[in-house]
Amino acid sequence: MSANYFGARVTRLEDPALLTGRGRFVDDVGVPGTLHACFVRSPQAHARIRRIDAAAARKMPGVHAVLTADDLPPRMGSSQIPMLVPSPLIRTPRTQLALARDEVCYVGQTIAVVIADDRYRAEDAAGAVDIDFDILPAVSDCRDAAAPGAARVHGDLADNVAAVVPMSYGDVDAAFANAAHVFEENIFQHRGGAMTLEGRAVLASYDGVADMLTVWSATQTPHLGRGTLADLTERNLESIRVIAPFVGGGFGTKAPYYAEEAVIPAAAMKLGRPVKWVEDRREHFLSATQERDQYWSVAIAVDAEGKILGLRGSMLHDTGAYLPWGIIVPYIAATTFPGPYAVPAFRMETTVVFTNRVPTTVVRGAGRPQAVFAMERLMDRVARELNLDRAEVRRRNMIRADQMPYSVGLVFRDGKPLVYTSGDFPKSMERAIELSGYAGFHERQERVRKEGRFIGIGIGNYVEGTGLGPFEGVTVRVLPNGKVAVATGATTQGQGTGTTLAQIVADQVGCPIEDIVVTVGDTAAIAQGVGAFASRQAINAGSSALIAGGSVRRQIVAAAARALGVVEDEIDIEGGRAIARSGNRQSLSLGELARLAQGMPGFSFAPGQKPGLEHTAYFTPPQASYCNGTHVAEVEVDPLTGGVTILNYTVAHDSGNVINPMIVDGQVQGGVAHGIGNALFEWMKYDGHAQPLTTTFQDYLLPSAPDVPRCTIEHVETPNPLNPLGVKGAGEGGTIPAPAAIIGAIEDALAPFGVRFAEAPLTPDRIVAALQAAGAYEKMAEA
Repeated sequence: MSANYFGARVTRLEDPALLTGRGRFVDDVGVPGTLHACFVRSPQAHARIRRIDAAAARKMPGVHAVLTADDLPPRMGSSQIPMLVPSPLIRTPRTQLALARDEVCYVGQTIAVVIADDRYRAEDAAGAVDIDFDILPAVSDCRDAAAPGAARVHGDLADNVAAVVPMSYGDVDAAFANAAHVFEENIFQHRGGAMTLEGRAVLASYDGVADMLTVWSATQTPHLGRGTLADLTERNLESIRVIAPFVGGGFGTKAPYYAEEAVIPAAAMKLGRPVKWVEDRREHFLSATQERDQYWSVAIAVDAEGKILGLRGSMLHDTGAYLPWGIIVPYIAATTFPGPYAVPAFRMETTVVFTNRVPTTVVRGAGRPQAVFAMERLMDRVARELNLDRAEVRRRNMIRADQMPYSVGLVFRDGKPLVYTSGDFPKSMERAIELSGYAGFHERQERVRKEGRFIGIGIGNYVEGTGLGPFEGVTVRVLPNGKVAVATGATTQGQGTGTTLAQIVADQVGCPIEDIVVTVGDTAAIAQGVGAFASRQAINAGSSALIAGGSVRRQIVAAAARALGVVEDEIDIEGGRAIARSGNRQSLSLGELARLAQGMPGFSFAPGQKPGLEHTAYFTPPQASYCNGTHVAEVEVDPLTGGVTILNYTVAHDSGNVINPMIVDGQVQGGVAHGIGNALFEWMKYDGHAQPLTTTFQDYLLPSAPDVPRCTIEHVETPNPLNPLGVKGAGEGGTIPAPAAIIGAIEDALAPFGVRFAEAPLTPDRIVAALQAAGAYEKMAEA
């Protein structure tokens, strides 16, 4: 091979366009004659719709249409949007209509859409649509929703319970009965949003002559979206093309299929004009899916030495008004709870309830940050109660490398037994501990406390199921000009997917990486695809690229051997040329070989020759691949204001063999920033009537540059035996243990006051309230 791109810190190929303003997002796509849409959304959390009067809006200048459910294609107008991840555990598989007909169940739900010459006119007309509501009782808190006799989130349901998910293994009762110690915790983790830089966006154009509907969408799942749209419009799948161009962040929120993704194409077909909708920030707060609330009531049983004997507990999960992504988040949270620790007995029951809030689906981490937070809070509790070092209690319970493969005893969300096939969990923790200066921290802590400063250190360990199926595909094709085309159903929201696939293919076919032309997220480029979620693209698309590239390499070698009259073993490929080692080193470029592979009109191929130099591969993983890591956070807390400064942040991360360390570093660093938001800032508040209160960035806080330290990152590479690249996922590990490590560090910093924290996010006012309740300010005054 002419280069070794795999494992190299290759600069991202996507960046020149993005950094020079040439990145093409949905709103940058200009189709002549485009009209603009504004949705009429429910201002009520729960109400019956008595009447929709759009007469005044339709008469306004520049308005082309006001569409309600009756104006949509029959199936779209009357059927629920298909649930992408159904489960037999769901009692009530409730998803929303594209446009509400009789009942609205959360603030922001779509009721009608205005199509006008521009967004300004569309917004004005949307305000003129008169809707007569019969306001119904709304349920805001999931604890209230689960209570007997609660008001019903949906008028036609008997209660608000969407699913009850029990899971267990081992003899839990015996473990607790025989334990030297049992410790209990009640933990609350609040909901927040993805807050992607680019909101959701859809542009649809219908060509009536060709009967082709083209949709540009800021989605993570274009192939899944095409299938859903075909279902709702009752169209042939091949008559729909969905393109996900550059997408400005996804984080899971852009994986589900939304009402707007159905309505905009329907409007374009009905009007015979292109129609565009771009979500504004207020709409994102109101109607883009969020993640959490969760209430955990958990207990841990340990022996006299702090070894875990069992875990048990219950979790209450707020799914909001609908189940667009099934019960994936609470299910993953429950199965992630044991983490990297040997837990001989386990019992957990999860109750999923509807509320009149915006639906919850996956946001970066997809339930795992909650599970890790609960487990790590318990581990800190064990260490405190038994007077053990927090790292030591984790060492005593960690699954060892020589125990791999390790069967946890549960079934993961992919339907397969939860088996860790590789990893060295203790090594990851020891590397993070060493790099963070943990061993000398206590001495530093004591010294600065004498100066009136309060610093603390926290540890968060995690295991994450990544690389989920069912498949992802890649086509590799050598073009007549010598370039190598790579097409995949995988998508990119800033992860550098195109670069990593180019690295893999360039190594396989033996060409410079500059000669690789990558197409992602276009259903016209490859027949099948799934999309970006669950840290799955390096494993699935990467393995497909390796397989397809390897096949094309073999075709290149065979074609060159025939053309140069040598045996295949004599052919090398370097710098985009196939070279015969013997004689005078004759060679042919990849472009010349591609043209030869097309043959000549009317002439037969030589025996064994096949047309073209191309291959399509679909890698199907046998099960989830489990990455792991350890975060160590060092913080300083100002007890007077509750302000938290992160002084140092260390990550040891095992994502298997690393394709591009620079890209993985960026994923981890960005994930930590997201985790800091979850730990300290992001609080999506609703009042008791399910009205959202934090719908601007004045109220909903995100971490800014001074809040996010530059992380110390080390890759602990243990190859993954489940795919030919040996890789594991890397996109979410930076987020998952961050709240556990940071809030553990805050508690450690404030240990002299005896305050305890079992909630996230931990905002300054809540820190001050805890200190007040503990009498901390009186103690400080006395000192």
